[in-house]
Amino acid sequence: MADWFADDSFWAATYAFELRYAKPDTGDAEIEGVLRLSGTQRGDVLDLACGVGRHAIALARRGFRVTAVDLSAFLLAKAMERAAAADASIEFIPSDMRSFIRPNAFDLIVSLFSSFGYFEDPQDDLQLLRNMHQSLKPGGSLVMDLVSKERLARTFQPTLSETAPDGSLRVRRHRIVDDWTRLWNEWIIIKDGVIRTFEFTLRVYSGQEFKDLLCAAGFTDIKLHGGFDGRPYDLDAERLVSVSSKSGVAAG
Repeated sequence: MADWFADDSFWAATYAFELRYAKPDTGDAEIEGVLRLSGTQRGDVLDLACGVGRHAIALARRGFRVTAVDLSAFLLAKAMERAAAADASIEFIPSDMRSFIRPNAFDLIVSLFSSFGYFEDPQDDLQLLRNMHQSLKPGGSLVMDLVSKERLARTFQPTLSETAPDGSLRVRRHRIVDDWTRLWNEWIIIKDGVIRTFEFTLRVYSGQEFKDLLCAAGFTDIKLHGGFDGRPYDLDAERLVSVSSKSGVAAG
């Protein structure tokens, strides 16, 4: 069976609902937090699963040399349009994130907005982290942002609905499955009398489980935060934001 995230019709159908997250000022604020938490000031950055490019553009505006990778042709086209409008120079690459490796190339890698846990095989999660470790320069940093089990346990709602600016309605149904290892999702999108349904699952991690996975992939100096502002990872955490490093000394 084909991977759900490889279906571009999913991203096209859900695009209208993600626009509120794609605003430039949102990307700017999150990248400010990323740079502060990682201590990165300059150099080469990889935005893995870049989506519509809001973080890649924010990084390019700050003078970083940015490579942005995504599998979706639809999302990459939107990202390139946005980058051109912002006069931001970015290298865009269409690729499955599991296939992309550029050894010792990046001072910083970011994977933001829950762009992790897509895969059926949990070993793919570990391999992806190992690929990112290989792509970092010695002394480089990885910043990841995802929803955790602790957050889900506190805020879980089985059904949610929302209306997009274009009048589309999205109904989201959720279940915790496979002994609290995965989140099952059914998204029902209604637009102009047409109903489309998408079903997919995401692997979810607790803070400690994700920390252990990063360690198994070779990362060191692993720190967890409850948001881009660096708040503690505790009961008030809004997200699971991890900052970790590849051992070694950064050049120059």
